[in-house]
Amino acid sequence: MTCENCCIELIGIEKSFGAQKVLRGVNLPIRRGFTTVIVGESGQGKSVLLKHILGLIAPDAGQVIVEGRDVTRLRRSELKELRTRFGVLFQGAALFDSLTVFDNIALPLRERTRMPAAEVREKVRATLELLDLSGSEDKYPAQLSGGMKKRVGLARALQLDPEILLFDEPTTGLDPVRSHEVYQMFHETQKKLGYTSIIVSHDIPKIFNLADYIALLHEGVIQICATPEELQRCEKPLVRAFVERVMGRMYSSEIEDLALAAGI
Repeated sequence: MTCENCCIELIGIEKSFGAQKVLRGVNLPIRRGFTTVIVGESGQGKSVLLKHILGLIAPDAGQVIVEGRDVTRLRRSELKELRTRFGVLFQGAALFDSLTVFDNIALPLRERTRMPAAEVREKVRATLELLDLSGSEDKYPAQLSGGMKKRVGLARALQLDPEILLFDEPTTGLDPVRSHEVYQMFHETQKKLGYTSIIVSHDIPKIFNLADYIALLHEGVIQICATPEELQRCEKPLVRAFVERVMGRMYSSEIEDLALAAGI
């Protein structure tokens, strides 16, 4: 399938590790400017997909198209240039304990650009304000809560103005309240800045509130990629079973809420 507004397309991706076949022909369009969430049970290969997008893993078969270029065919220098379009937020935020919040955020600018120190300070301070981190710039990671560390990790990922942001299980280790706050932050920041967001997550149904599209990975293939509303109404047995198993009746769609309010 060709997607006119896609910045990324995974086409027929297959990947095995030894005798274990993880991906069995993944097809997934990622639409520019939207949030796509990849869900599925543990061990299905969700994080492996992110590594394919970044070119960290080469598929056994298939294509990884990023902005019209096949990642699998790029030279090392071309791949390095392409990766500048990405920001990545790791599970544990991956902050450097010996650096302050300010220096953690400034690191990409200092290492990958020739931006003058005054401009670095201004850009970092603007991001601190955007993510409600003002006043925390002189603290060290050990002084931060789990939610604050996620904010700092996102701030660092945004420094090079990425067009695409990848999140790998971003709320691991957080309690439900903090997880909700982090997802709300992701949602608000994506809407403000307009980047393309790809999130691997197990937090369902919380993730439904910020997803534009949800892709269900099961048995090595994408079973469906649809809006939350479409996913809820899908009659495919496997999809239906997944929704009922992980969500039950906890999720009420906006359409259902509006209908209830109108007395329909």
